[in-house]
Amino acid sequence: VQLQASGGGLVQAGGSLRLSCAASGPSFNRYTMAWFRQAPGEEREIVAGISRSGGRMIYGDSVKGRFTISRDNDKKTVYPQMNSLKPEDTAVYYCAADHTILSAPVSTTPANYEYWGQGTQVTVSS
Repeated sequence: VQLQASGGGLVQAGGSLRLSCAASGPSFNRYTMAWFRQAPGEEREIVAGISRSGGRMIYGDSVKGRFTISRDNDKKTVYPQMNSLKPEDTAVYYCAADHTILSAPVSTTPANYEYWGQGTQVTVSS
């Protein structure tokens, strides 16, 4: 599967952004999807993840209550809606796909994801 991330940009603190990750290739609904982010000098961290069917979501502690992840399997796209953005949310955001069985938990570990998009920059100004 190939992943194309878009929607990043510059936003003021308190604002919102909606990223998109469009997948190409068959069987999108066989992939757990996730977003990670990486700031300069920092390790890549989980932002949010969603199961194959969309029934289970997980969030990084720093974004809980502010970000919402969803997916549209017909459109082969996954979306994180990011609200109440803070300067510390500034990072390159990556979408990732993990080919899993239907009952698999949503992993928070980058190494478990086989496919990655190219990343999109999100900058939040104070």
